[in-house]
Amino acid sequence: MLGSGGSKPTAFDRYHPAVAFGYFACMLAFSMAAMQPVYLALSLAAALAYSVVLRGVRATLRTALWQMPLILVMAVANPLFSAMGSTELFRIGLRAFYLESLVFGACMGAMLSCVLLWFSNASRALSSDKVMALFGNAAPTIGLMLSMAMRLVPQFMRRGAAVGDVQRACTSAGAAGPREGARSRLRLTSVLMGWGMEDSLDTADAMRARGWGACARRTTYQRCRFRARDGAALGVLAALVALNAVLAYAACTQFHFYPVLSVLAVWWGYVPFAVLAFAPLALEARERARWTR
Repeated sequence: MLGSGGSKPTAFDRYHPAVAFGYFACMLAFSMAAMQPVYLALSLAAALAYSVVLRGVRATLRTALWQMPLILVMAVANPLFSAMGSTELFRIGLRAFYLESLVFGACMGAMLSCVLLWFSNASRALSSDKVMALFGNAAPTIGLMLSMAMRLVPQFMRRGAAVGDVQRACTSAGAAGPREGARSRLRLTSVLMGWGMEDSLDTADAMRARGWGACARRTTYQRCRFRARDGAALGVLAALVALNAVLAYAACTQFHFYPVLSVLAVWWGYVPFAVLAFAPLALEARERARWTR
Protein backbone atom coordinates (compact mmCIF):
# COMPACT_ATOMS: atom_id res chain seq x y z
CA MET A 1 0.00 0.00 0.00
CA LEU A 2 1.79 3.12 -1.20
CA GLY A 3 0.82 6.68 -0.35
CA SER A 4 0.68 9.22 -3.13
CA GLY A 5 2.63 12.42 -3.22
CA GLY A 6 5.14 11.20 -0.65
CA SER A 7 2.57 11.33 2.14
CA LYS A 8 2.01 8.63 4.71
CA PRO A 9 -0.11 5.78 3.30
CA THR A 10 -3.64 5.46 4.63
CA ALA A 11 -6.38 2.83 4.46
CA PHE A 12 -8.24 5.06 1.98
CA ASP A 13 -5.47 4.42 -0.57
CA ARG A 14 -7.08 1.05 -1.29
CA TYR A 15 -10.28 2.74 -2.45
CA HIS A 16 -11.31 5.19 -5.13
CA PRO A 17 -10.83 8.86 -4.11
CA ALA A 18 -14.64 9.25 -4.18
CA VAL A 19 -14.85 7.10 -1.02
CA ALA A 20 -12.48 9.29 0.99
CA PHE A 21 -14.01 12.48 -0.39
CA GLY A 22 -17.53 11.32 0.47
CA TYR A 23 -16.51 10.29 3.97
CA PHE A 24 -14.75 13.52 4.88
CA ALA A 25 -17.50 15.62 3.31
CA CYS A 26 -20.08 13.82 5.44
CA MET A 27 -18.04 14.19 8.62
CA LEU A 28 -17.58 17.90 7.96
CA ALA A 29 -21.31 18.26 7.37
CA PHE A 30 -22.17 16.40 10.60
CA SER A 31 -19.62 18.46 12.56
CA MET A 32 -21.18 21.70 11.37
CA ALA A 33 -24.85 20.69 11.42
CA ALA A 34 -25.14 18.48 14.53
CA MET A 35 -24.93 21.14 17.23
CA GLN A 36 -25.25 18.71 20.12
CA PRO A 37 -22.61 18.03 22.83
CA VAL A 38 -22.42 14.24 22.41
CA TYR A 39 -22.12 14.41 18.62
CA LEU A 40 -19.48 17.13 18.87
CA ALA A 41 -17.54 15.17 21.49
CA LEU A 42 -17.57 12.01 19.37
CA SER A 43 -16.54 13.92 16.25
CA LEU A 44 -13.73 15.73 18.07
CA ALA A 45 -12.41 12.52 19.67
CA ALA A 46 -12.46 10.68 16.33
CA ALA A 47 -10.77 13.57 14.52
CA LEU A 48 -8.02 13.77 17.15
CA ALA A 49 -7.48 9.99 17.12
CA TYR A 50 -7.27 9.86 13.33
CA SER A 51 -4.91 12.84 13.35
CA VAL A 52 -2.60 10.86 15.65
CA VAL A 53 -2.63 8.01 13.13
CA LEU A 54 -1.98 10.26 10.13
CA ARG A 55 0.36 12.87 11.58
CA GLY A 56 1.75 11.36 14.76
CA VAL A 57 1.33 12.19 18.43
CA ARG A 58 3.72 15.15 18.48
CA ALA A 59 2.16 16.97 15.52
CA THR A 60 -1.34 16.38 16.88
CA LEU A 61 -0.35 17.72 20.29
CA ARG A 62 1.11 20.83 18.68
CA THR A 63 -2.19 21.37 16.89
CA ALA A 64 -4.19 20.71 20.06
CA LEU A 65 -2.11 23.26 22.00
CA TRP A 66 -3.74 26.10 20.05
CA GLN A 67 -7.06 24.47 19.18
CA MET A 68 -8.08 23.33 22.67
CA PRO A 69 -7.64 26.84 24.17
CA LEU A 70 -9.87 28.04 21.33
CA ILE A 71 -12.75 26.09 22.90
CA LEU A 72 -12.07 27.73 26.25
CA VAL A 73 -11.84 31.21 24.73
CA MET A 74 -15.13 30.84 22.87
CA ALA A 75 -16.80 29.37 25.96
CA VAL A 76 -15.73 32.38 28.03
CA ALA A 77 -16.37 34.96 25.30
CA ASN A 78 -19.91 33.85 24.42
CA PRO A 79 -21.45 34.89 27.78
CA LEU A 80 -19.89 38.33 27.30
CA PHE A 81 -21.85 38.90 24.09
CA SER A 82 -24.91 36.71 24.72
CA ALA A 83 -26.15 36.89 28.31
CA MET A 84 -28.91 34.32 27.89
CA GLY A 85 -30.04 31.39 30.00
CA SER A 86 -31.69 30.48 33.26
CA THR A 87 -28.86 29.06 35.38
CA GLU A 88 -26.86 32.01 36.67
CA LEU A 89 -23.29 31.12 37.65
CA PHE A 90 -21.94 34.46 38.87
CA ARG A 91 -22.03 38.19 38.22
CA ILE A 92 -19.39 40.78 37.42
CA GLY A 93 -21.02 44.09 38.08
CA LEU A 94 -24.29 44.13 36.19
CA ARG A 95 -23.18 41.40 33.80
CA ALA A 96 -24.58 37.94 34.60
CA PHE A 97 -22.90 34.77 33.37
CA TYR A 98 -25.19 31.83 32.62
CA LEU A 99 -24.39 28.14 32.29
CA GLU A 100 -26.35 27.89 29.04
CA SER A 101 -24.27 30.59 27.33
CA LEU A 102 -21.06 28.97 28.59
CA VAL A 103 -22.00 25.53 27.22
CA PHE A 104 -23.14 27.00 23.90
CA GLY A 105 -19.81 28.82 23.49
CA ALA A 106 -17.88 25.64 24.32
CA CYS A 107 -19.89 23.72 21.71
CA MET A 108 -19.18 26.43 19.13
CA GLY A 109 -15.45 26.16 19.86
CA ALA A 110 -15.62 22.36 19.65
CA MET A 111 -17.41 22.61 16.31
CA LEU A 112 -14.69 24.89 14.92
CA SER A 113 -11.96 22.55 16.17
CA CYS A 114 -13.76 19.56 14.62
CA VAL A 115 -13.95 21.27 11.24
CA LEU A 116 -10.27 22.24 11.31
CA LEU A 117 -9.16 18.76 12.35
CA TRP A 118 -11.30 16.91 9.81
CA PHE A 119 -10.11 19.31 7.12
CA SER A 120 -6.51 18.65 8.11
CA ASN A 121 -7.10 14.88 8.08
CA ALA A 122 -8.73 15.14 4.65
CA SER A 123 -5.71 16.98 3.29
CA ARG A 124 -3.53 14.04 4.40
CA ALA A 125 -5.76 11.27 3.07
CA LEU A 126 -6.73 13.09 -0.16
CA SER A 127 -3.64 14.29 -1.97
CA SER A 128 -3.87 16.90 -4.72
CA ASP A 129 -3.48 14.33 -7.50
CA LYS A 130 -6.43 12.35 -6.08
CA VAL A 131 -8.61 15.45 -6.00
CA MET A 132 -7.65 16.30 -9.57
CA ALA A 133 -8.30 12.70 -10.65
CA LEU A 134 -11.75 12.96 -9.07
CA PHE A 135 -12.78 16.37 -10.43
CA GLY A 136 -10.22 17.02 -13.16
CA ASN A 137 -12.43 16.36 -16.18
CA ALA A 138 -15.91 16.93 -14.75
CA ALA A 139 -15.10 20.18 -12.93
CA PRO A 140 -11.41 21.11 -13.33
CA THR A 141 -11.73 24.53 -11.71
CA ILE A 142 -13.52 23.14 -8.65
CA GLY A 143 -10.98 20.33 -8.39
CA LEU A 144 -8.11 22.79 -8.54
CA MET A 145 -9.72 25.03 -5.93
CA LEU A 146 -10.33 22.10 -3.57
CA SER A 147 -6.81 20.74 -3.91
CA MET A 148 -5.29 24.18 -3.31
CA ALA A 149 -7.60 24.94 -0.37
CA MET A 150 -6.81 21.59 1.30
CA ARG A 151 -3.12 22.40 0.90
CA LEU A 152 -3.45 25.99 2.14
CA VAL A 153 -4.18 25.43 5.85
CA PRO A 154 -1.25 23.09 6.66
CA GLN A 155 1.03 25.17 4.44
CA PHE A 156 0.18 28.37 6.31
CA MET A 157 0.71 26.59 9.64
CA ARG A 158 4.17 25.42 8.56
CA ARG A 159 5.10 28.86 7.23
CA GLY A 160 3.77 30.56 10.35
CA ALA A 161 5.89 28.30 12.55
CA ALA A 162 8.98 29.02 10.41
CA VAL A 163 8.44 32.79 10.49
CA GLY A 164 7.78 32.68 14.23
CA ASP A 165 11.04 30.78 14.83
CA VAL A 166 12.97 33.38 12.81
CA GLN A 167 11.36 36.24 14.74
CA ARG A 168 12.18 34.66 18.09
CA ALA A 169 15.77 34.04 17.00
CA CYS A 170 16.18 37.69 15.95
CA THR A 171 14.53 39.21 19.04
CA SER A 172 16.41 39.63 22.29
CA ALA A 173 14.84 38.40 25.51
CA GLY A 174 14.78 41.90 27.01
CA ALA A 175 12.61 43.27 24.20
CA ALA A 176 9.77 40.89 25.03
CA GLY A 177 6.56 42.46 26.31
CA PRO A 178 2.86 42.92 25.53
CA ARG A 179 3.47 45.67 22.97
CA GLU A 180 6.32 43.83 21.30
CA GLY A 181 4.26 40.62 21.29
CA ALA A 182 1.38 42.38 19.48
CA ARG A 183 3.82 43.87 16.96
CA SER A 184 5.36 40.44 16.42
CA ARG A 185 1.95 38.88 15.67
CA LEU A 186 1.04 41.69 13.27
CA ARG A 187 4.41 41.31 11.55
CA LEU A 188 3.84 37.54 11.30
CA THR A 189 0.41 38.08 9.73
CA SER A 190 1.82 40.61 7.27
CA VAL A 191 4.63 38.27 6.23
CA LEU A 192 2.22 35.36 5.72
CA MET A 193 -0.17 37.48 3.63
CA GLY A 194 2.65 38.78 1.45
CA TRP A 195 4.14 35.31 1.10
CA GLY A 196 0.74 33.88 0.14
CA MET A 197 0.05 36.56 -2.49
CA GLU A 198 3.51 36.17 -3.99
CA ASP A 199 3.05 32.39 -4.07
CA SER A 200 -0.32 32.78 -5.82
CA LEU A 201 1.29 34.88 -8.57
CA ASP A 202 4.05 32.30 -9.05
CA THR A 203 1.45 29.50 -9.17
CA ALA A 204 -0.63 31.38 -11.76
CA ASP A 205 2.43 31.97 -13.97
CA ALA A 206 3.46 28.31 -13.69
CA MET A 207 -0.04 27.12 -14.62
CA ARG A 208 -0.17 29.45 -17.61
CA ALA A 209 3.30 28.30 -18.76
CA ARG A 210 2.23 24.65 -18.53
CA GLY A 211 -0.90 25.21 -20.60
CA TRP A 212 -3.64 24.98 -17.96
CA GLY A 213 -7.01 25.14 -19.68
CA ALA A 214 -5.56 24.72 -23.18
CA CYS A 215 -7.80 21.73 -23.94
CA ALA A 216 -11.26 20.58 -22.94
CA ARG A 217 -10.11 17.37 -21.23
CA ARG A 218 -6.90 16.78 -19.36
CA THR A 219 -4.92 13.77 -18.24
CA THR A 220 -4.22 12.94 -14.60
CA TYR A 221 -1.04 11.80 -12.93
CA GLN A 222 -2.76 9.00 -11.05
CA ARG A 223 -5.29 6.73 -12.75
CA CYS A 224 -8.11 5.72 -10.43
CA ARG A 225 -10.50 2.95 -11.42
CA PHE A 226 -13.86 2.57 -9.76
CA ARG A 227 -14.19 -1.07 -8.67
CA ALA A 228 -16.92 -3.15 -7.05
CA ARG A 229 -15.44 -2.70 -3.57
CA ASP A 230 -15.57 1.07 -4.07
CA GLY A 231 -19.27 0.85 -4.85
CA ALA A 232 -19.81 -1.37 -1.81
CA ALA A 233 -17.91 1.08 0.42
CA LEU A 234 -19.96 4.00 -0.88
CA GLY A 235 -23.15 2.00 -0.33
CA VAL A 236 -22.24 1.29 3.29
CA LEU A 237 -21.25 4.93 3.76
CA ALA A 238 -24.55 6.14 2.28
CA ALA A 239 -26.54 3.81 4.56
CA LEU A 240 -24.64 4.98 7.67
CA VAL A 241 -25.01 8.63 6.69
CA ALA A 242 -28.75 8.28 6.06
CA LEU A 243 -29.27 6.52 9.41
CA ASN A 244 -27.18 9.07 11.29
CA ALA A 245 -28.90 11.98 9.58
CA VAL A 246 -32.25 10.81 10.95
CA LEU A 247 -30.82 10.10 14.41
CA ALA A 248 -28.88 13.38 14.56
CA TYR A 249 -32.00 15.33 13.57
CA ALA A 250 -33.94 13.63 16.36
CA ALA A 251 -31.16 14.30 18.90
CA CYS A 252 -30.70 17.95 17.90
CA THR A 253 -34.43 18.72 17.95
CA GLN A 254 -34.80 17.19 21.42
CA PHE A 255 -31.76 18.99 22.83
CA HIS A 256 -31.78 22.75 23.44
CA PHE A 257 -29.42 25.22 25.07
CA TYR A 258 -31.93 27.94 25.89
CA PRO A 259 -33.78 28.85 28.02
CA VAL A 260 -32.81 25.82 30.17
CA LEU A 261 -30.01 23.41 29.23
CA SER A 262 -31.33 19.96 28.42
CA VAL A 263 -30.15 16.95 30.39
CA LEU A 264 -28.16 14.45 28.34
CA ALA A 265 -29.19 10.83 28.69
CA VAL A 266 -27.73 7.52 27.54
CA TRP A 267 -29.15 6.76 24.08
CA TRP A 268 -28.47 3.99 21.58
CA GLY A 269 -28.65 6.49 18.71
CA TYR A 270 -25.11 7.68 19.43
CA VAL A 271 -23.65 4.28 18.54
CA PRO A 272 -24.13 4.50 14.73
CA PHE A 273 -22.43 7.91 14.69
CA ALA A 274 -19.53 6.52 16.73
CA VAL A 275 -19.23 3.71 14.16
CA LEU A 276 -19.15 6.28 11.35
CA ALA A 277 -16.71 8.62 13.08
CA PHE A 278 -14.23 5.91 14.11
CA ALA A 279 -14.50 3.91 10.87
CA PRO A 280 -11.12 5.16 9.52
CA LEU A 281 -9.40 3.91 12.69
CA ALA A 282 -10.94 0.48 12.16
CA LEU A 283 -9.74 0.49 8.54
CA GLU A 284 -6.24 1.52 9.61
CA ALA A 285 -6.14 -1.24 12.24
CA ARG A 286 -7.22 -3.80 9.66
CA GLU A 287 -4.55 -2.62 7.20
CA ARG A 288 -1.81 -2.80 9.82
CA ALA A 289 -2.97 -6.27 10.85
CA ARG A 290 -2.78 -7.43 7.20
CA TRP A 291 0.75 -6.06 6.77
CA THR A 292 2.09 -7.44 10.08
CA ARG A 293 0.51 -10.86 9.62
